[in-house]
Amino acid sequence: MLKKLTEEKINEILETGIVEFAQNGPDKANINVIAQKSGVSIGVIYKYYANKDAFFEACLRHALKALEAAITEALTGDCKILVRAEKLIRAVQRSAKDQGSYNVLYHEITSGSCRKYAPVFAKEIEEISATTYTAFLTQAQDAGDVRRDMNPRLFAFFFDNVLMMLQFSYCCDYYRERFKIYCGEDALTDDERVVTELLKFFESAFSIERTQITHKP
Repeated sequence: MLKKLTEEKINEILETGIVEFAQNGPDKANINVIAQKSGVSIGVIYKYYANKDAFFEACLRHALKALEAAITEALTGDCKILVRAEKLIRAVQRSAKDQGSYNVLYHEITSGSCRKYAPVFAKEIEEISATTYTAFLTQAQDAGDVRRDMNPRLFAFFFDNVLMMLQFSYCCDYYRERFKIYCGEDALTDDERVVTELLKFFESAFSIERTQITHKP
């Protein structure tokens, strides 16, 4: 009879799975490797998860909990919108350094090779940030802290697109190289410069209304 695993051991297996799936993708990831690195048998993994797909989904949901926690922490308190934006940018940077495999796994889900997971996970993954960002943008608009002529839901989408691309730029090989081409070889290590410049970008987006833009003939 297989001994029941502790929560700590289950988390260790999930963390090992996340790294393997991030490095090799869901199709090529090897359950044997995950079991060996976790110090358990394949039978133990399949006792808790019906098959490879079920285990992959458990790994992804484990990563999503960390994503939700990071967003919640970054948005705690009654802050002005640029303070919230700065907290989120720094959360992305910390996550990229501390939990890079989580972000690579997220990127795997957005790729064409993982399209079968899109119907299951798009809502779970995106609803966390979509709901939160739309809410704080709406609150900021009601308080007069941001432009009056914006659609909060669309702005939440654009805002998240920028943060998502920043996320991938720290963790995914192609986007990391792209980051360096656009911003210089030191972009990956100069966190303060990235924060400062991105806040300038967001400040303009949040504050300059269309009626304030003058067009030269």
